[in-house]
Amino acid sequence: MVKELRVSLLLLAVLGNLAWSFSAKANFNGKLTVEIDGLKNKEGQLCASIFASSEGFPSDRDRVLQKQCTKITDNPFTITFDNLKAGIYAVAVFHDQNNDRILNRNILGIPSEGFGFSNNPEIRTRAPKFSEAAFLVAGPNTNIQIQLKYF
Repeated sequence: MVKELRVSLLLLAVLGNLAWSFSAKANFNGKLTVEIDGLKNKEGQLCASIFASSEGFPSDRDRVLQKQCTKITDNPFTITFDNLKAGIYAVAVFHDQNNDRILNRNILGIPSEGFGFSNNPEIRTRAPKFSEAAFLVAGPNTNIQIQLKYF
């Protein structure tokens, strides 16, 4: 029921977005602020990637729209993405404790560093699908929160 409501609201927002005139879309540049909470410590850096489609989400570096890795100074920590056109996006973040810009995993393939996704989908045996992490940027300022998970 909740999932259906979320999908319905997302579709309604997309339809409203399509109603904008072409010139309004051409001049639109939005800013996304991502607040990341739940850091285990301040070692290393936080890396965040934003995707504009399901292709490559969440880990294909060649399909990333924008990516940032930033030294951790606070908890919660904020990362900003600028110049985003109106549309649907998904964000993947990880706590790169050893500064190698890779989400390290143990011998079983389980992440050994903290990670999270927009919409904070439940993580069990796989990474979320783009649709589970998708959100709409439709104004000049969009704010989302991501809660890191550690195994």
